[in-house]
Amino acid sequence: MARTRFRSDAGLTARMTVVMLLLGGLYVTVAAALIAYGVSAAVVLVFAALFGLGQWYFSDKLAMTAMRAREVSPAEAPELHGMIDRLCARADMPKPRVAIADMDMPNAFATGRSPHHSVVCVTTGIMRRLDGEELEGVLSHELSHVAHRDVMVMTIAGFLGVIAGLVMRWGLYFGGGRRDNSNGLPFIVIWLGSIAVYLISFLLTRVLSRYRELCADRAGAYLTGKPSALASALTKISGEMGRIPTRDLRDSQAFNAFFFAPAFSRDSVSALFSTHPPLERRLEQLARISGDLSQPGA
Repeated sequence: MARTRFRSDAGLTARMTVVMLLLGGLYVTVAAALIAYGVSAAVVLVFAALFGLGQWYFSDKLAMTAMRAREVSPAEAPELHGMIDRLCARADMPKPRVAIADMDMPNAFATGRSPHHSVVCVTTGIMRRLDGEELEGVLSHELSHVAHRDVMVMTIAGFLGVIAGLVMRWGLYFGGGRRDNSNGLPFIVIWLGSIAVYLISFLLTRVLSRYRELCADRAGAYLTGKPSALASALTKISGEMGRIPTRDLRDSQAFNAFFFAPAFSRDSVSALFSTHPPLERRLEQLARISGDLSQPGA
């Protein structure tokens, strides 16, 4: 985590470490199996490495383009810049670039390869629906993602899974392995293995994604000292999502993991595959923080 005044989170660090170790172990196991089988996957590994590096390095530009967002100056959005200036000063962190996406869906996201190369984006829909304290709570949540280097962590986590899946799926063809085996068994093994590898890595990254959202809620609430405002924003946004056309939500579904609140609720997606924890759990955590802050000496 970058050096800021956001509260450190040993649980997040532990979970990140465990997930990375599990994904790394998964990859090593797959690679060892392929080597034993006689497959050389160098071309696939280079391709996957370049793809992952590009995804990480250009994450802010890719997200901005996909969401049709534009960077705004302090003159164009003085109130939004003012909120972020105050929060960054309070958190003692570099100020990210500020952007606005012209869409009715009430949401926000942060992305970028490091705290010094990041962007926080809000939609016009969320700016219309939230009051100042609620929007400040959302922004503190997003700035926590920047401070915790979540984009880098999630990119690496996803990258390891992509490598393992690609090696299992294409290693035989690129590596010139035992392709002359006429019984088709190697192909079946690789195909089934690719499914297993992808599913395991997918589930591990989803577990990490859900926890990082709870961590961002917690860090943001402690930074502002107003967990009730963040809870109000969560409740209001979740309710408003039901009024957004399904087509618009599906267009943005690919960025669910980066959004403040998921485009689709957990009613439509299994809890096991969700990028966000349930609303009830997020609100319960914020209620506990509110009680903590109300204690004498807090």
